[in-house]
Amino acid sequence: MKHITTIALGTLWLVAPAALAAQTATSASHDTAGTKADPAPLPAGFKLSGFAEGSYAYSGRSVGDTTIVGRLYDRLQNRFMLNALAVVLDKPYDPAKFSAGFHSELLLGQDATLIRSNGFDLGAQADVPHLYITLNIPTASGNGLQIKAGRMVTLMGVEVIETVANPNWSEANQFIYVENFTGLGVSVETKFNQYVDAQFRVINGWDQVSDNNTHKSLMGRVGLYPDALTSIGIVGYWGPEEPGNDTANRYGVNGVIWRKLGAKVNVWLQGDYGREQANAALPVATQDAQWWAAGAWVTYDFSSSLGLALRGDYMNDENGARTNGVLGFPAFPANTGQKLGSGTATLNIRAWPSAVVRPEVRYDRSTLAAFDGKKDQVTLALGVAYLY
Repeated sequence: MKHITTIALGTLWLVAPAALAAQTATSASHDTAGTKADPAPLPAGFKLSGFAEGSYAYSGRSVGDTTIVGRLYDRLQNRFMLNALAVVLDKPYDPAKFSAGFHSELLLGQDATLIRSNGFDLGAQADVPHLYITLNIPTASGNGLQIKAGRMVTLMGVEVIETVANPNWSEANQFIYVENFTGLGVSVETKFNQYVDAQFRVINGWDQVSDNNTHKSLMGRVGLYPDALTSIGIVGYWGPEEPGNDTANRYGVNGVIWRKLGAKVNVWLQGDYGREQANAALPVATQDAQWWAAGAWVTYDFSSSLGLALRGDYMNDENGARTNGVLGFPAFPANTGQKLGSGTATLNIRAWPSAVVRPEVRYDRSTLAAFDGKKDQVTLALGVAYLY
């Protein structure tokens, strides 16, 4: 889930299903050629991990034989893609004492093109979605109070930027349209006990490195853990998000429930509601806009080397505020609102050590004839990733 800010690339869901609810980080050893010297070890306490990923996608209803409308990392059809090379470097803090650490990720490849923030430019296919320092203040509980400063991923949602950590290969409509990817600012976080934790953030804005107005945005999350098999996360957000506009606020709520059923099944449910006050960036500048969305994920592991992930999602973009002219969808006046949804099935094949092969089939439907003049489309895709 997105509130996990330490990427557990060595123990991700694709390797172990419970890892989406974990907050650990691991690294794997690297093979070296017999004629080469072993690389210098990292300084004590540092951890290096990451992944490499490529893919192929096909849709018979692409626009101009190129664009798969409404999609993110898989937006280009009938071509092999270099999606991502991620390099993650961590220095963990010690929650039991005054200590400091940091977390960073360099993301290279076409995936980085889609999640880059305004005001930060490493090039068209490079980004640093994670880069923050953590200062820990010890508490009586032993969990500490953490103050984080820098660029962090959102607190909302089930899915994350790094697709290798998600149940499905493609990203859901909720991830793409109703959540921010990152925020730059300060976060105060603590785990009160085994049942409750909380985070509160002040950021420049949704996906902004350089603030685009003079007011900050707020985001907070409360996590509840009734037992070892259940988690509930509730997120609220508020703040102006449009350039030069300090008065038109965007606000809403996001909720995620995770439940493990037996040894092989995981279930996630996500709901979103958002609203934005009337401003020039909306399709109808004099009218407030609102949207809501719901999604469900189910994973089943047939064995340690084969799993199935199913996802269904639905979004009602009542006024077109979130999809107007975005990722191939029509712009105003053709799009003053739409309802869209998708159903996705992904096989996660883990037969090769440290690698996963992910064939996927997805069906999208909209109330707009957005898919080459039709209201629906089917996409076939294949993702391949190596985790280190």
